[in-house]
Amino acid sequence: MLIKFTKMHGLGNDFMVVDMISQHAHLRTEQIKKLSDRNFGIGFDQLLLVEPPGRPDVDFRYRIFNADGSEVEQCGNGARCFARYVIDNKLTTKNRIRVETCNGIIELEVTPDGRVLVDMGAPILIPAEIPFVADSPLAEYELSVASKATETQEKVIISAISMGNPHCVLLTDDIKTAPVETLGPLLESHERFPNKVNVGFMEIIHRRFVHLRVYERGVGETMACGTGACAAVVAGQLRGLLDSSVEVKLPGGNLQIEWLGEGHPVMMKGPATKVFEGQVRV
Repeated sequence: MLIKFTKMHGLGNDFMVVDMISQHAHLRTEQIKKLSDRNFGIGFDQLLLVEPPGRPDVDFRYRIFNADGSEVEQCGNGARCFARYVIDNKLTTKNRIRVETCNGIIELEVTPDGRVLVDMGAPILIPAEIPFVADSPLAEYELSVASKATETQEKVIISAISMGNPHCVLLTDDIKTAPVETLGPLLESHERFPNKVNVGFMEIIHRRFVHLRVYERGVGETMACGTGACAAVVAGQLRGLLDSSVEVKLPGGNLQIEWLGEGHPVMMKGPATKVFEGQVRV
């Protein structure tokens, strides 16, 4: 069958968005993998599905699948694209919507300047709920990582946070030379993260501005990661290194992140861009 889709991106983190309200299809894991292929398919970091709400107090259900076909709990850049998609395609007349994800409810608002403000909810810091294996919540944890190249154990200091999906954040002195490609996959599948983890490498320029690269679970390094930016700012604040409002520079562009501290939601603001529309046979 043919399905209609829209290709979108948030700071270069790119998505295939499919309306599952006006059309119906079931995409299997192998189909998602083929569609994500940048040479033989549409090409994307994640597939976003727009579905009818499953409860009366929300407007839509939002589902996210990685390029490898695995379903994930949350995607901040995808959330901004989701908001622009449902408004631009007149699936709602609201500028502020409540969206159900598999890990809770988020609120999205398209602002007058065209950017999208996302209430990402409060960060989860309790290890068992991230999930992360640790006895108690701490601002920093030490992990041992086995290096295949040298057959030695390397010690790294990380922060562990969930923004609806698990993140670990570590500091780097130089974002350009950060070991994203080597250390990223080792931490992604570390035994202390039972559901795997997204790995953020953060260079702090000053208390209100950081550089960030993210190795995303099931995808690899992406141009931008909204939940990763949120987690990085939370990690920096927990360590006493960042202020409450921080601009995060990612390879694809900048996001504004604000967190007023424990118990408060993380607010993320940034762009969402439509690339093209099309149809594909599945």
